[in-house]
Amino acid sequence: MIHVQPPYDFTRVCERLANDPLIRIHHNEITVPLYVNEKPLLACVKSVGTKEKPAFVVSCDNEQHKEEAIARISRIFHWDRSLAPIHDHFMQTNLRDLFIAHEGTPLVLEFDLYFCLMKCIIHQQIHMKVAHRLTERFVHTFGERLGDVYIYPRPERVANASYDELRALSLSERKAQYIVDISRLIVEGKLRLEEMHSLSDEEVAKQLLSIRGIGPWTVQNFLLFGLGRPNVFPKGDVGLQRAIERWFQLDHRPTAKEMEAFKQMWEPYASYATFYLWRSIE
Repeated sequence: MIHVQPPYDFTRVCERLANDPLIRIHHNEITVPLYVNEKPLLACVKSVGTKEKPAFVVSCDNEQHKEEAIARISRIFHWDRSLAPIHDHFMQTNLRDLFIAHEGTPLVLEFDLYFCLMKCIIHQQIHMKVAHRLTERFVHTFGERLGDVYIYPRPERVANASYDELRALSLSERKAQYIVDISRLIVEGKLRLEEMHSLSDEEVAKQLLSIRGIGPWTVQNFLLFGLGRPNVFPKGDVGLQRAIERWFQLDHRPTAKEMEAFKQMWEPYASYATFYLWRSIE
């Protein structure tokens, strides 16, 4: 059994992940597809505790790699660092009521770093429902089925695809090119995603922004949901601007100057302000 520092609200985790049609959730149990040492496996995360006394049991269909799977899951589900200091920080800010309402809500990462980047590209500038549908097609076409769960594609498979294969999923010509070309960069060793864990936010941004098809929005979402960086605040994100406008009952969308002022107020945990504000309008 794995005990996690409170507060930790697994119900909130399930609520958010339930929006993703690729993730299998059954009551208080989430099936997590992973690659460990490039081998696909399924891990099952089951809550056996409460928000005040969070505890989990992790089972795995490959016992040989269970220890590594648990280490990965601990990072993905925010078990490796306490939410308490973050909550206490925001109790002293103008987001106090928001953090009381969402107390114990962790910032859960995407299950796979490569897939996170591909998902960010697919989701660029389209409605969320359409984005989920296109992402599901991408995974069903290029991924692998394990039981009743699909495990995410590998860059080697996508790098060998033609642009037309991606276009057949109803992706735009440009996104088809971005996805294939970036996958090829990864296969050729010119883009090393795992090494980005050791880089600063600025270094990650510099590398990614040099690649065709990757702009600031994609970088910020990759930093947030891929690498789990704590101080990401996408000032140009319309959803975040709308959430701030609604939360503070403004009579206008916040300006760039106002967004910068908000970020400075909420540092060094601006990622959590971003995430909770998004959740407030979902």
